[in-house]
Amino acid sequence: MLRLVPDWVIYALVLGIVLWAIFTGNSDDAPPPPPEAIAEEGAMLPPPSAFDERVLVQVTAPKSGIGTAFSVNEQGQWLTARHVVEGCNEVSLLVAPGQYAPASSVTISERFDLALIQTESSPNPAPMNTENDLRIGAYGFHVGYPQGRPGEAASRLLARSNLVSRGRRSNSESVLAWAETGRTRGLMGSLGGLSGGPVYDESGNVRGVIVAESARRGRIYTAAPEAVAEFVKATGIETAGNMPQLFSAGTYGKEADNARRNLQVVKVACSVAGAQP
Repeated sequence: MLRLVPDWVIYALVLGIVLWAIFTGNSDDAPPPPPEAIAEEGAMLPPPSAFDERVLVQVTAPKSGIGTAFSVNEQGQWLTARHVVEGCNEVSLLVAPGQYAPASSVTISERFDLALIQTESSPNPAPMNTENDLRIGAYGFHVGYPQGRPGEAASRLLARSNLVSRGRRSNSESVLAWAETGRTRGLMGSLGGLSGGPVYDESGNVRGVIVAESARRGRIYTAAPEAVAEFVKATGIETAGNMPQLFSAGTYGKEADNARRNLQVVKVACSVAGAQP
């Protein structure tokens, strides 16, 4: 003789399945898993190619907003992304709670999404390495102020891409594509505001400048090492970083906090007259 299952058991089972689907399913805010091809470090990063993936970005009118910059020497010079400061009437750096240091000048690159900010001081420069010796699968740690708040992401180097700009500026440049593998501080959604920040390698050296993201694909794009090297040479910057601190997939949140706390990485505020943030 069959025994009837009480209704409450069925309801509990259905509820359990629904909750399991919610908490184990994919979220649009979470990066997809990285390709298996970069599970371990492999081949050397190849030179730019006409067959590299194309990434299209639309350049719109300047507007007030927030970005990131990092110190490159003790002469008050900071690197950031061009689109963070281009068209700004005023640029300033957050150096203490509620205290912004104004930029005395801003130099932008015509070829790359890079810019140089000049202020009175920059006490803790980041060590830089612009050599083309990166390997596919290498770890990258992206530090800055996504959404205007302290935050960071971890990634693995995927490939080169060709960043194509359209709109107010037409340009194309070779960039590095990183597959995002994690975030800290419960950061969800867009990484907007991280632009201009550094990507550190495991040795604590800066290997590029963050210039774009594809949130749904879980990709972060940085200026290529040769682009950074060319811009540094063209502007006459003398880079002189302090002793690097090691980064790791398990502790990068702490290292990122240190970089912000000692003003190696700072928030950039752009003010455009008559524009809304």
